[in-house]
Amino acid sequence: MITVSTDGSCLRNPGGAIGWAWVNHDGTSASGGARSGTNQVAELTAVLEAVLAHPGDEPLRVVADSQYAIKCASEWLPGWRRKGWRTASGGPVQNLGLVQAIDRAIADRTGPVTFGWVRGHTGDRFNERADELAGAAARAARDGTLPAGTMRETPVLEAVGAAPVRRTRTATSTTARTSTTARTASRRTGTAPATRRDLPEPDALF
Repeated sequence: MITVSTDGSCLRNPGGAIGWAWVNHDGTSASGGARSGTNQVAELTAVLEAVLAHPGDEPLRVVADSQYAIKCASEWLPGWRRKGWRTASGGPVQNLGLVQAIDRAIADRTGPVTFGWVRGHTGDRFNERADELAGAAARAARDGTLPAGTMRETPVLEAVGAAPVRRTRTATSTTARTSTTARTASRRTGTAPATRRDLPEPDALF
């Protein structure tokens, strides 16, 4: 199994420079940023970049300290898709372009993708390294010294309320210590991290 830790950084939320990073537990890593964004955009971008950077058949586990990013990429995503990219209350999904891009990246990947949560700033060396890289990328984006090509263009949004796109695979959310992969028909589903109280579905997050 490939295990990758991700993190995002926003120097001033919202609207400040952002950075994202992923760190493969084999030692490889990548980071990038943008001059303006939010902490949620940074966290979701880190997850997206991690999935896109690790194609193939081998199972991929993405570990993050953001429960928002984990739940967006797994627990909440299937329901949003079924509802035509609207929340349970009928409002539009926030950060929709990134959520849809993560959905596509997971569906297009041959191997399964699972997610785990780790508490930030508690000495996990991969999480700490991702945090350092994301912060450095955010500062470089602010100062105009970020290398070219380290931030993808904003993903294209599908129309809210459009017919859901059929998928063959979605992600499984797990705790930082446990990952469970289940198949129901051709779809993968899962449960949220069991170590924290469930978060409410976001209607108005940045």
